Order: sequence, then structure tokens, then C-alpha cells
Amino acid sequence: MHKLHHGLHHFRTEIHEQNEEFFGNLAKGQNPDVVFITCSDSRVVPNLLTQTDPGQLFTIRNAGNIVPPHDDHISGEEATIEYALEALNIKNIVVCGHTKCGAMSGVLNPETLTNMPSVEKWLAGAFKARELVEKHYTDLDYDGQHSVIVQENVLMQLENLRSLPCVARKIWKREVELHGWVYDIETGDVFIYDPIEEEFLPIRHTEDGSLGLATEEGMTR
Repeated sequence: MHKLHHGLHHFRTEIHEQNEEFFGNLAKGQNPDVVFITCSDSRVVPNLLTQTDPGQLFTIRNAGNIVPPHDDHISGEEATIEYALEALNIKNIVVCGHTKCGAMSGVLNPETLTNMPSVEKWLAGAFKARELVEKHYTDLDYDGQHSVIVQENVLMQLENLRSLPCVARKIWKREVELHGWVYDIETGDVFIYDPIEEEFLPIRHTEDGSLGLATEEGMTR
């Protein structure tokens, strides 16, 4: 806690005081660009990863970057997304999984969750991804299966997003777009799902200097 207290003091006396106008504008209201749904893993830092400032990402975090599908019991995730779309008029939603994800390791190895019944119940929202791995990817080693389940889980959460009435309405009106990402912690690469290629592809600079997806370098599946 001492480190956190020191950080608070540094933020107030150095960062905040040197950027009073910026924070003053933030105090007047928020206008974020993206709903960013990602894992609670401490190694995933959305603003660092995307090089964005406070106020630009509307972030939702939980174990396994899971979005429960719509039902009669409204989840905190659904309520937060509805607020983002209706009150803040955000037009893009990103679901960002990551490599070395402990939640997905638990989904692959449910026996490790026996002492964490709440975690096990929560991660049931990703068990269909394990079924896909068991059905189609038994030839892969553990690391390969983990890579696949991280990707399949992102795609599953995109489907769950489409089940939310607030999202479905916006999609029908073409007022929101959904995006699936996977962040590789070790390399720093971010792989973005391309629905045409049906692969997660890394961002690379193209010959004209713009950014594009490298179709020859998809993630292992």
C-alpha cells in the first residue's frame, strides 16, 4: 500500500498540477470513443496498450472478458454497455482477450477451479469455447489449445453482445460496430479479428505507410 500512497501523492502534485486544464475539461463530462471490454488481468493496461488518454476508453473488466448473454437477470456488464450506448452514444465496442490468460486456463482445466466456486460459475460463460477446442483442436499441444480458446472466447463474447437488446438495436440501425482483439503480452502484438479471413490478424504498416492487417501472420488456430 505504501507504493500506492506514494503514487497518489505523485499524481496529485506532479501529473495533475501540470495538466490542470486537461483534468478540468474531464471534470465537465466524458465523451469516450470506445467501450473496451477486457480481462481483469493486471498485465493488461488498456490505456497503455492503445496509447489513449483518460476519457477516451469506457472500460469494462472482469475475469475472462466475459459478457453474459441477455436474460431476465440483468448483469452489470449489460447495464454498463446500455449506458455507454444510450447515454454516451459510443459507436464501437471492443472485446479484448489476451495470451497467458488465467481465466482461460481455468476453462481448459476446470479441476483447478474446485476451490473457487464463484469463479467456476462465472467462467461457465466460456465453457462452450472449451467444447470447440475438445471437438476440433485435440491435435494441438496445451499452448496451442490455450491460444485457440482465447480466440474462441472473444468470438463467443461478441455473439453474447449481439444478444443484448441495446446492442442489437444499434447494430440494426448501423449505429455500432463490434471488434474482437487478442493482445499478446510477450510480443506486444494485437491481433484483430477479420470476419472475411475468419482469422485474428496483426496490425502492420503497409507499403504506403498506413496501418492494415497482415493476412499472412494470423494467430495459431
